[in-house]
Amino acid sequence: MCAGISMRELDPKSPHVRPACSVLGAGRLGTVLAAALSDAPPLRRGEPVPPSAEVVLLCVPDGKIAEVAASLPEGPLLGHCSGATGLDVFGAREGFSLHPLMSVPTGSEPSVLRGAGAAIDGTTERALNVAATLAGELGMLATRVAAEDRAAYHAAGAIAANFLVALEACAERLAATTGITRAQLAPLVLATAEQWARLGPEAALTGPIARGDEGTVERHRAVIAERTPELLPVWTELAEVTRAVAGRRSWT
Repeated sequence: MCAGISMRELDPKSPHVRPACSVLGAGRLGTVLAAALSDAPPLRRGEPVPPSAEVVLLCVPDGKIAEVAASLPEGPLLGHCSGATGLDVFGAREGFSLHPLMSVPTGSEPSVLRGAGAAIDGTTERALNVAATLAGELGMLATRVAAEDRAAYHAAGAIAANFLVALEACAERLAATTGITRAQLAPLVLATAEQWARLGPEAALTGPIARGDEGTVERHRAVIAERTPELLPVWTELAEVTRAVAGRRSWT
């Protein structure tokens, strides 16, 4: 699927030419990227890089990127797919980063990335152009995120994805005490997420805190303390954050 275009022919002002790609790492993301960008399945550690490869995408654990990069032959441009890692892992070698802002469950098709955000960066204009080209091929909306912003970027993604799941687990735990199931909560969660994406947090926010119904809020506090007391610290903190979103107190 990757065109056999010499890296010397890549023009930074022509972002539509895709180089020949190999993907190293057969995990969930590596498998998806290989299916989308390569004619071959992902390489595993120790397998030789094909001579035709102009780009090698490293889909390996963050702590192994520098080691793997150093072990690869000169020639192909290297890229990694870590959200929290900068470009120093490539040493003096030219390289780029391309991190999809999307969870990739096992068995996903490449279409899972279409429409997702992506963080890219590059040590050179050419490397950055290649990252942007590959993001475009995958149907992602790319933004350059500099090294000093990577940790904040990755933390924001973790809040948006991981903390959301943890929060819904809390709601599911309390709901179970009433006989309400995850399947019954899910439509509310999905509709709310869609409204947040479309309208923004302030307009999407509903409920007793948003409308200033402190009597109901206190009843919520009491029943959580009674039925799921382990959730009370989380609820208390989030109630204060919700008040800030609703404009009922300052964020500071």
